[in-house]
Amino acid sequence: MVEVRNYLYFCTMKQQTIMQAVSARLGIEELNAMQRRVLEASSHKGDLVVYAPTGSGKTLAFAIPLLKAMQSKPEVLQAVIIAPSRELVLQIYNVLQSIAIDLKVTCCYGGHRVEDERLSLLVAPGILVATPGRLLDHVQRGHIDIRNTRWLVLDEFDKALELGFEDEMRQLLRRMPNLSRRVLTSATMLNQVPEYVKLNNPLTLNCLETTDSPANRTSVWSVATSSKDKLESLRQLLPSVDEGKAIVFVNYRDAVLRVHAYLKHEHIASGMYHGGMDQIDREKAVAMFNNGSFMVLVTTDLAARGLDIADVRHIIHYHLPVSAEAYVHRNGRTARVDASGEVYVLLAPEEDCPDYVNIDDAMELPDDLLRNRIEAPMATLHFKAGRKEKISRADVVGFIVNNSGVEAKQIGRIDLHDHYTLVAIPRSALHDTLQRLQVAKIKGHRVRITMAGE
Repeated sequence: MVEVRNYLYFCTMKQQTIMQAVSARLGIEELNAMQRRVLEASSHKGDLVVYAPTGSGKTLAFAIPLLKAMQSKPEVLQAVIIAPSRELVLQIYNVLQSIAIDLKVTCCYGGHRVEDERLSLLVAPGILVATPGRLLDHVQRGHIDIRNTRWLVLDEFDKALELGFEDEMRQLLRRMPNLSRRVLTSATMLNQVPEYVKLNNPLTLNCLETTDSPANRTSVWSVATSSKDKLESLRQLLPSVDEGKAIVFVNYRDAVLRVHAYLKHEHIASGMYHGGMDQIDREKAVAMFNNGSFMVLVTTDLAARGLDIADVRHIIHYHLPVSAEAYVHRNGRTARVDASGEVYVLLAPEEDCPDYVNIDDAMELPDDLLRNRIEAPMATLHFKAGRKEKISRADVVGFIVNNSGVEAKQIGRIDLHDHYTLVAIPRSALHDTLQRLQVAKIKGHRVRITMAGE
């Protein structure tokens, strides 16, 4: 009985420590209803299947019970998290790395050097976050041993199946015979969980209806355009809506390039994101949109799921979505975790609104084309050095404060990557700061620093 009480006391104290980290490092003071349900269900002696809407906070929902179950400073890999996209892997990794206590967290995904990942795996992490293909590659090369893994999280399992990762996941699960807990998350109901997952006494939490869906916190407007070419209507719309970041969804890569080029010509702070871009350029685009260097992001449906994009106020359907599912996932980029949002559907004269789009009201564009600039409050510095060069966030802050007129409180988001770092500073201070930093040294070395996006 004494041992049980001691164990329960230890679990309570560990949860308090994790929640303190969540508050201090993520700025989240209270879990939402879905996250509390998952945390309460973590005492279930079996596997968990969690259905919850996009944008409801599933990453934190499974991260807290997972961290509670981990041993501090383990010598073997304890948990594997598999996600279907590089962007989602990075999102999960950033959350876990921020709140993990005495625990090494590593991520592996395509698009950057295998050798860097191999070196990071020489000392086994406590938690590994990876895409299915890259993880299987490391396992087959002998870079990581997953046989003794106890926890497995299959995040956005529905999307992983949709993208054709079933064979990779089947092979990976076959190599994890000692699992004691499986957690599946999905934004859509599955007809059947595949047999190879081998669920053991599963508890299903259906939070799709009980969770306050982002759809309940969005207003949907139809916007009639005067011609098939919607560029001028988009230009009229953007300065007409409330302040806040906007995502413009199109259906083709070529359209991303065309719309983005037009907006830049019109002095609207915008970035672009599509599957034809190199991974590093996609990472930079998301980081600069998040840190306030872009106010508008033009993208294909690639950005509709799996990206960690915060504080998006407006979703603009420049092209009509190809399906009801695409429409839902696009809109899921706004009104995330209790926020509200606005959705705009641009309709050419010959276009009809699909049945799955429920319009709240029509929006009239101004008679005259507005030419107001949309400027971003921040700009991004690109340091050609990152984690592998032993650069930390504290190093970056100290370097900027000591060698420029920018104060610590003015420095925005800092994104550390293996071989580069992105730092947001006030746009008004950009050029003076760049000039001063070019002649300074960080940790005794001169590092190339440029304006990202130029």
